[in-house]
Amino acid sequence: MRTQADNRIQQAFDRQAHPLFIPYVTAGDPHPDVTVDLLLTLEEAGADIIELGVPYSDPLADGPVIQNASNRALQHGVTLSKVLEMGKEARLRGVSVPLVLFTYVNPVFRMGIEVLCRRAKAAGFDGMIVPDLPMEENGELLEAAKRHHLAFIPLVAPTSNERMERIVAGARGFVYCVSSLGTTGTRDTFSDDVIPFLRRVRALSAVPTAVGFGVSKREHVEAFAPHVDAVVVGSALVREIQAVGDKLLHPNRERRQAGHAHIRGFVRMLKNG
Repeated sequence: MRTQADNRIQQAFDRQAHPLFIPYVTAGDPHPDVTVDLLLTLEEAGADIIELGVPYSDPLADGPVIQNASNRALQHGVTLSKVLEMGKEARLRGVSVPLVLFTYVNPVFRMGIEVLCRRAKAAGFDGMIVPDLPMEENGELLEAAKRHHLAFIPLVAPTSNERMERIVAGARGFVYCVSSLGTTGTRDTFSDDVIPFLRRVRALSAVPTAVGFGVSKREHVEAFAPHVDAVVVGSALVREIQAVGDKLLHPNRERRQAGHAHIRGFVRMLKNG
């Protein structure tokens, strides 16, 4: 049973029967001036929800591709406050799909939980993911997110076991299923246990489920599609953004358009084949 739509995230799931496509991008990579343009490009390409990652110096859940993207963004002075400003600018420029803030617990506590939730909602974000905040310590953030009508999206791993039901009980928006142990990054194959894991989470959850970590090919999307409500692609997309970074930053308009066309094509290929 699914919860009633109460924000853009639930509405996105209600509009579509097939699994949603959720891309992840690191805010400020390859440059802060490019991020909002990339969000517009992703929506045009068919993104249903977008995760906007806050660069962090010690991203425990992220593999080398996203770690490098975070380092580049940090060198440009991107902070949590600036990412919130990017979200606000994206809304002003016409981005209409749900935006999910992906951050780590240290920036959350430094800004203050109540301040963050208030500012995130005002900036146009619809939910947040904090991968290094344990379930046993997330009560204050969970309540603040509820007060500000933000979806708090938990991560569930194959090793969650008896904690799984308690983790999904507090979810709003969707539950993020971690396909593989370890950090993010592209993979060629997945464990045979991942499909039974996805089925179990889906059976327990009152909200939609999404799968991420390692999803990088159209074949992966097709394999997971029957067992989840959404598929998340992060490292593979961040790698493509890095590959055309020079074009995205080029002073020539046609070169910039070529870079964005490459990203659109990559997203459309993953989503639609």
